[in-house]
Amino acid sequence: MNEKVFRDPVHNYIHVNNQIIYDLINSREFQRLRRIKQVPTTSFTFHGAEHSRFSHCLGVYELARKVTEIFDKQYTDVWNPDESLLTMVAALLHDIGHGAYSHTFEHLFDTDHEAYTREIITNPETEINAILTKVAPDFPEKVASVINHTYPNKQVVELISSQIDCDRMDYLLRDSYYTAASYGNFDLTRILRVIRPIENGIAFSRNGMHAVEDYIVSRFQMYMQVYFHPASRAMELLLQKLLHRAKHLYPAQPHFFQQSSPHLIPFFEESNTLQDYLALDDGVMNTYFQTWMTSDDDILADLASRFINRKVFKSVLFDQVDEEKLAVLRDLVAQVGFDPEYYTGIHINFDLPYDIYRPEHSNPRTEIKIIQKDGSLAELSSLSPIVQALTGSVHGDRRFYFPKEMLRTDDLFADVKTSFGRYIKNDSFNPNPSTIEP
Repeated sequence: MNEKVFRDPVHNYIHVNNQIIYDLINSREFQRLRRIKQVPTTSFTFHGAEHSRFSHCLGVYELARKVTEIFDKQYTDVWNPDESLLTMVAALLHDIGHGAYSHTFEHLFDTDHEAYTREIITNPETEINAILTKVAPDFPEKVASVINHTYPNKQVVELISSQIDCDRMDYLLRDSYYTAASYGNFDLTRILRVIRPIENGIAFSRNGMHAVEDYIVSRFQMYMQVYFHPASRAMELLLQKLLHRAKHLYPAQPHFFQQSSPHLIPFFEESNTLQDYLALDDGVMNTYFQTWMTSDDDILADLASRFINRKVFKSVLFDQVDEEKLAVLRDLVAQVGFDPEYYTGIHINFDLPYDIYRPEHSNPRTEIKIIQKDGSLAELSSLSPIVQALTGSVHGDRRFYFPKEMLRTDDLFADVKTSFGRYIKNDSFNPNPSTIEP
C-alpha cells in the first residue's frame, strides 16, 4: 500500500505503511476510541486535556514502529523481524477495550477493560478480529497474549508493557502536551537511540542512562502534579457517586432510565454484552447526565448538575489511622441535609514510580536494565542515585471529599461552618479540634 500519514502534535507524523495496520485503524471498534477521552476527568483541571484514546493508541503504534524498524535493521542477531508486525498491532490495540469513563465505570459496574480488549481482538463478530485473521488464524490470539503478558517472547511484551514501554512513553508526552504541564517531557529521541533487544527482554545502552533516568523522574512528576490532582479526583469521585445513585434508583424508576439512558440498562441489570459495552462512549454518557439534571430525584439531578457544570467537591488530606474518625465530618454534612453516602467520599491514590524485580510479589515488575561497556547488565537504580531514591517507595495521599458549601458562612451552612472548620488544619483532617481556637 502507499504510505499514509497522520499529523500528530507529539510525534509530528505517524506513518502507516502496512495494510493491516491501516484497516485496523479504520475498523469501527478502533474508531470508537475517538469518542473516549484518554484522561476523562483531568480536563476539568487542565482544560486542554481533551485528547482521546484514539490519538494515544496511534502514538503507541508509532513508537513501536520506530523501535521495530531500528531492531529490524540493526539487531537481527537477537531480534526476529517476523515479530515486528505483531508488536505494532499489539501497540495499536493495547487500549481497544477501554470504555466510557473507563476506570470509574468499571469499578461500579464490575467491567474489565483488559478483558474487553481480549474479547474485541478474539471475538469473530468484530471487525478487528476479521482483519487480524487475514494475517493468520491464530494471529488474534497472539496479539491478545502480548497484551495479556503471556506471549513467550518477552522482547515483544516489554515493548508494550514494562516500566519503560511504548505505552508509557506516549501517554507521558501526550498528556504533558495537552495539559500544558511540562513535567512529562523527556528525551524520547535519545531513548529510541539507545534501546536494545536482549535475549529475554529489552535493555538500554549505558550512554543513554540519563535519558532513562529523566523518564523515571518525569513519570513521577506527572503522577504527583497531574494524575493525582485533587480537583480531577474530586470530579472522578463525583462521577462515581452520580452513577451509584442512578444504579440505586433504577429498580424503582426503570421507565425514567429507559427513556433517558437506554444504553445503561444492561449494566443496571448486569446482563451486558460486548455490543452493549461498545455502544457507550463519553459523549453518550454526558448526554445522559444532562438528561438526569431534569430528574425528579433531587440527589440524581443535583449530582448530574454538579458534574456537568464542574461544581468541584472540596477535600482534606487524612492519615490512614484517622479514617474512622472522619465519621464526625460525615455527621456534620448530614446535619446540613446532604446524604453522606452521595456527598462525601474517600479517594486514595498512590503510585510506585520504579521498583526492582521482586519475584515474591503477586505482580512483579520487570527491571530496567542498563548494558555496561563490557556487555554485562546492571539494574538502573544500582547506577542512578536519583532513581535509587524513588525505587520501591510509594507516593500519593488519601483525601476525604465533601461539598464545598460546608465551608460557606452564609444561610444554613453558617451554623455548622465553625464546627466543621475546626476539624481542618492546613487542608488536612485534624482529629483533635480542641487544639484549634474556635
